[in-house]
Amino acid sequence: MNIPSAETPRILDDIAFEPDIGALARRVRVKETSRHYPELVRLLDAATPLAKPKALYKLAYIDEKAEESVIVDGVQLTSRVLRVNLDLAHRLFAYVVTCGMELQTWSDSLDDMLLSYWADAIKEMAMGTALQALAAHLNAGYHLGRTATMAPGSLADWPIREQRPLFRILGDPTTAIGVMLTESFLMIPNKTVSGVRFPTEARFESCQLCPREGCPGRRAAYEPDLYARNYSRP
Repeated sequence: MNIPSAETPRILDDIAFEPDIGALARRVRVKETSRHYPELVRLLDAATPLAKPKALYKLAYIDEKAEESVIVDGVQLTSRVLRVNLDLAHRLFAYVVTCGMELQTWSDSLDDMLLSYWADAIKEMAMGTALQALAAHLNAGYHLGRTATMAPGSLADWPIREQRPLFRILGDPTTAIGVMLTESFLMIPNKTVSGVRFPTEARFESCQLCPREGCPGRRAAYEPDLYARNYSRP
């Protein structure tokens, strides 16, 4: 695999999207016997050829580490948790992954609430496909061992306004893959995720520091004493 230099963001846009109607039906809780099922099939059939999920990433080096922040490729990222998690690291991968503006434009044209809900699920599936493609690409090209990820806005310690410096590290995600950052730091298309992936010796999930109950995306149990144990300043 031809791996670009650390200074060059890389675009992945040749990502096949081959969604399974059964998986979509389970996600939106529509049974095959439902009168809505044929309409769900038609919607997926319309969306699939339009979908162009994409990923943008950059291998970036850590220039400096302070108490509450790190400097990455000349850009400051402010988070005590991120700083501690990067204690033994000298590089990271910054990334943005999206379902693509093609699906966003299509879904924006729908004026039915149920269809829009289904369309969001399809966009989530496309985004998930791009996330899997990025993970496979990084693992194959860089022979990564154990890694962890963090995303701006996932913790109070690394608030959503940190999207701005993350985007600066990546250059111009709008031109590269069509992802725009609003004044409130939300991303368009709405089914887009950003973050950093970094080497780690211990398993880490932001969920371990998040007390939110009933979160459908939870990947690890909340550990109330973890921050005091690992991240509080001495």
